[in-house]
Amino acid sequence: MNETRASRPFDAQGFLRTLTPRPGVYRMLDANGEVLYVGKARNLKRRLASYFRKSGLPIKTVALMGQMADIEVTVTHTESEALILEHTLIKAHQPRYNVLLRDDKSYPYIYISTDQDYPRITVHRGAKRGKGRYFGPYPNASAVRESLHLLQKVFRVRQCEDSFFANRTRPCLQYQIKRCTAPCVGYISPGDYAEDVDLTIRFLEGKNTELIDELAQRMEAAAEALEYEQAARYRDQIASLRRVQERQYVSGERGDLDIVAAVQQGGLVCVQVFYIRAGRNLGNKVFFPRAPDQAGLDEVLHAFLVQYYLEHEVPQTILLNAEPEDRELIETVLAERAGHRVELRHRVRGERARWLAMAERNAEHALQARLASRSGMQQRMEDLQQLLNLEEPPERIECFDISHTRGEATVASCVVFNAEGPLKSDYRRFNIEGIEPGDDYAAMAQALQRRYLRLQEGEGKLPDILLIDGGKGQVGMAVKVLEELQVQGVLIVGVAKGPERRPGHETLIVPGRGELHPPADSRAFHLIQQVRDEAHRFAITGHRHRRGKARTSSPLEGIPGVGPKRRQQLLRQFGGLREVERAGVEDLARVKGISRELARQIYAAFHGGED
Repeated sequence: MNETRASRPFDAQGFLRTLTPRPGVYRMLDANGEVLYVGKARNLKRRLASYFRKSGLPIKTVALMGQMADIEVTVTHTESEALILEHTLIKAHQPRYNVLLRDDKSYPYIYISTDQDYPRITVHRGAKRGKGRYFGPYPNASAVRESLHLLQKVFRVRQCEDSFFANRTRPCLQYQIKRCTAPCVGYISPGDYAEDVDLTIRFLEGKNTELIDELAQRMEAAAEALEYEQAARYRDQIASLRRVQERQYVSGERGDLDIVAAVQQGGLVCVQVFYIRAGRNLGNKVFFPRAPDQAGLDEVLHAFLVQYYLEHEVPQTILLNAEPEDRELIETVLAERAGHRVELRHRVRGERARWLAMAERNAEHALQARLASRSGMQQRMEDLQQLLNLEEPPERIECFDISHTRGEATVASCVVFNAEGPLKSDYRRFNIEGIEPGDDYAAMAQALQRRYLRLQEGEGKLPDILLIDGGKGQVGMAVKVLEELQVQGVLIVGVAKGPERRPGHETLIVPGRGELHPPADSRAFHLIQQVRDEAHRFAITGHRHRRGKARTSSPLEGIPGVGPKRRQQLLRQFGGLREVERAGVEDLARVKGISRELARQIYAAFHGGED
């Protein structure tokens, strides 16, 4: 078959005589039978005849026809059927001359399991099989985590796993930091908890104004009944919701819409999508479709809208920065799939025009960053996505390491990397106290607790990946700490040293997945090594500084009542710190300004007891 295609010229006139004017889909194949291009047509005969004009063809089409050896046709009943079949075939064959959107992942939702006495709120991906309510989709895991964090602060509905919830005998840390009402141990009744769940659902439905009015009435009623603690809680909820309105709500919007802007530069295409649900801005997502040279924005938007929205939830309105090919047809097909009217609009005014301009600026910025780092950090993040089988490239990585000298002056480091490299403003060090010297597990646990407890309280941003410089024991400790803190959506990866501690032979430990042994030349592995080495460097620097400070400081500095003048007097009278250490209580008490009681404290600071 391949030899036949390669050997005989394509009979265009004979082929065109066999065509029908009905709608359908056509596939252009090369001499080896590979699909070069998939297209759809309202009139197959007229559309395919246009490819065989003697002049006036676009450059892209000339290149395509130079490689085309055969054409296959599928006739459909309607143009809408042809559009859907075109999408299916493009997804299956990934032809080089089509605009291709590589986006097979499922998008995250917020899920509330309303069939339980104490429902749980959590992130959800995949089929919606569970009983309950789903809200979204959100553009990425970071947007979901931010919303869950906000909901936990305002409404205190539990987010823990059911297995964790069922086995509690005392409240967890979430109760202590006022992020949960401890239903696991019966600190709140099912009825009162159900009210909190109802408030959460109404917030996610976008009924904020109505919700604030009701909370205000409850606050006044609680104050009149002298229930001041409950009234204060309603007051704090109202204040938090008003701040959310200022930050998240889109002026003049109350329904569901997406804002889609496409830009082209340097042979790349970028599409930026902002998601508005129930009037709330859920965030944005950037796409880089593969487009052939000379593809216009109308063709790019056509391909994106069909390939993306035939696979994902369709809002009522989609704002566009250019008009796509076959706009009315796309509206019809998407409406049939969604079960409601769908409107594609590209000429808008006022607030919508400003939002569309902002989406276009975001697309331009993302494209410029991509062009600047095509072979750099962005590519390494994408390789890391593949290595760890993630839904999307990570946006933020944090890595922890422990450093000490035989247990002395233990310091934990936390370094942060994003798509642009090290984010040094977010680096943190933790001086570890109150543990057995040399207990690296306890040191790691303390550092993680301090770091992520602060994040749960609203200071900072959770990472997508948490790297731990250590083996299974350290990883198990990290899993335990994050479970206790109810931190969700963070992938823990341990970096265990290889045989004889040789660099380049490390093993990656991923909870629930086992061990990974990436090749030494993997760019993703190089990124992990870079982040790990940076955490190691930062920890050692902090440890050396702390150890040096401890070794050069005087024991006299920690004694209440011994200030700079008295320290200077003691050192002058005895001729140095070593002689002060050798002195007895009576000798110390003879120094001017040193009482007998203070002399005992000075002696105890050096010897742990009295002379």
